[in-house]
Amino acid sequence: MTSPPNLFSDLPAHAKDEIFTTLLHRPGCRIERIVSNGQSSPEEFWYDQNWDEWVLVLQGSAELDVEGQMVKLVPGDHVLIKAGQKHRVTHTDQNQPTVWLAIHLNEPTKI
Repeated sequence: MTSPPNLFSDLPAHAKDEIFTTLLHRPGCRIERIVSNGQSSPEEFWYDQNWDEWVLVLQGSAELDVEGQMVKLVPGDHVLIKAGQKHRVTHTDQNQPTVWLAIHLNEPTKI
């Protein structure tokens, strides 16, 4: 019997950078696991995507700045970041890995 993939396997205890793993990629939809270990976006950096992104925190904690509105996330919390909404990660848990599930909707296909 084979074991299915597990979102919590191979979690690094500490890593210099966030780790992005694509779990599924289909036209118009990409699902990824993000593992953060205390990382945050650079002070003046903003994500500004032309597609929607839904994120769910599965483990750990995080804080997002979505166009000036601070959003604290703990396991089970999720947020839809609409296309064109500037956002950044201001904090992730430094004591344990923060595991995110991100679903990118209507993301342009890379050629």
